[in-house]
Amino acid sequence: MLKQYIIDVTTDAIKTAAKEGKLNQLKVDDAFSLNAEIPKNEEFGDIAVNVSSLAKFAKMAPPAIAQAVADTIKLDDCEISTVAGFINFKLGKSFLNAIVKEIMNQKEDYGSNDYGTGQKVILEYVSANPTGPFHIGHGRWAAMGSALANLLKFAGYDVYQEFYINDAGNQIKNLGRSLHIRVLQELGEKIDFPTDEIEKKSYYPGDYLIPVAKEFVKENADFAKTLTKDLTQEQLDTLSSFAKAKMLELQKELLNKFHTHFDNFYSETDLHKSGKVEQCVNKLNELGMLYEKDGALWFKSSLFGDDQDRVLRKTDGSNTYLTADIAYHHDKIKRGFDKLINIWGADHHGYVARMRASIEALGDDPNKLEVLLGQLVNIVLNGEATRMGKRKNMVTLEDLIDEVGVDATRYWMIIRSIDTTLDFDIELAKSKTDDNPVFYVQYAHARACSIFRNAKTERINVETKEKIAPLFEGEELDKAIMDADLNLLWDVDDEKSIASARKLILKLEEFKPLILAAAKNRAPYMICKYLQEISGCFHQFYTFSRVLTEDKKLAAARLALVKSVSTVIKTSLGLLAVDAPERM
Repeated sequence: MLKQYIIDVTTDAIKTAAKEGKLNQLKVDDAFSLNAEIPKNEEFGDIAVNVSSLAKFAKMAPPAIAQAVADTIKLDDCEISTVAGFINFKLGKSFLNAIVKEIMNQKEDYGSNDYGTGQKVILEYVSANPTGPFHIGHGRWAAMGSALANLLKFAGYDVYQEFYINDAGNQIKNLGRSLHIRVLQELGEKIDFPTDEIEKKSYYPGDYLIPVAKEFVKENADFAKTLTKDLTQEQLDTLSSFAKAKMLELQKELLNKFHTHFDNFYSETDLHKSGKVEQCVNKLNELGMLYEKDGALWFKSSLFGDDQDRVLRKTDGSNTYLTADIAYHHDKIKRGFDKLINIWGADHHGYVARMRASIEALGDDPNKLEVLLGQLVNIVLNGEATRMGKRKNMVTLEDLIDEVGVDATRYWMIIRSIDTTLDFDIELAKSKTDDNPVFYVQYAHARACSIFRNAKTERINVETKEKIAPLFEGEELDKAIMDADLNLLWDVDDEKSIASARKLILKLEEFKPLILAAAKNRAPYMICKYLQEISGCFHQFYTFSRVLTEDKKLAAARLALVKSVSTVIKTSLGLLAVDAPERM
């Protein structure tokens, strides 16, 4: 990566200058650090290193330090200048050409790294109750989680994606009762959901259970005929199991449609049946981490940074949600994962401390747990943001996908940092204009592909209307691109073309450090920001540079640059699980 290379060159020069006594009191073994940045003013070069921090060691003014170091740097094909405490580097064509060549050689692997060093990561996200359709918030976690999984794999992690099915507890019984009402309605009974504010909270009145009820009656006709307004426990269990299975089936189908693929669906019910919850409670008790108070069983989580102790078993003998969650996370660690990354809604922020406390109490490293807290999604309709509730006025993820498409939905869900509230502008997401970020990026890739097609397509002379042979025939194009003389990019009498090509290549070089930073910060949204920038640079280059010129050698050089751009854009979109169309 060029920034790091320039930092290394500068560091070596500082040590040399120190040995030669050019930096006053600065010693070779002084612990200094440098940062490289891209100057906002292009006149100051391509990369700038700030050496002002050395002043406290050297007891010299930053401009003098910068000049002393710059005079010591030995770097071919690079213009070096100083401004205040900055050393500015303007890279020559050999550096720029090398960037394009590297992309051409590495292709889809360009930007990948081994930062993760093969660490085993279990990434848990979405994990919705199987009680109804996914709402738009689930869509954000699905898009973010799957993109993060792709990013971490690209950065050298061994990633395992898991969906935790919250299928234990009263919500599944409530789902069964709700299906019961829909089945009776399907059979012609005059019955409806309760209207009492408290009582109706125990039901799911959404229309999504109507087709489920039709299926149930069709598949269980004899059983359905035995149903009355009063349910036996056996009948409730049958209805609950059927509804849960259908809801989970629909959720899995939608996840697949949304380019979100899990390695495992882990059932909370199975966790309980396996005895792992009870075993975990017993282990905590053996470690002296539990006590009884007021008829309940408490966990001493306050010993490990939580703001208070937590109840694991209520006075009626039933477990709290926390109990199963502790057992689930303990099971993750026992399965051999080095990192446990969870994506939760922001309303779960208080849960983080107690989960970390449970991991430490059980003898493991609490730093293994990372929790990304995500903010809500607002749907913007006609310029107004509307927060959609889960049960009332709900906009489902499927509704959104059907309205704007998978690609646009995914891209928009990822475009902002997960800890920032997202305004999803439906009309803009549907638009075919440059104002729509996903359209702007996909069009850049399609434009690049169009250039390649045109390079091999028969042309028409605009003046004579005569047919002209393709610029390149068959496999000749691929060879011409790989063998292109990139020096020709700079040997033209067109300053705007040269400037736009230079800017585009320097933006391509940013991809590698971008991927590394995005992986370190668990931030897929950084890829979206980069895609907007690289697409803008490419559109600008296309405006100022005629790619398919009659000069085949120059055309090949420019096509090589276009190929590099299309490769990076396609790789980036692939990490987001968004399509890179060849035609639009």
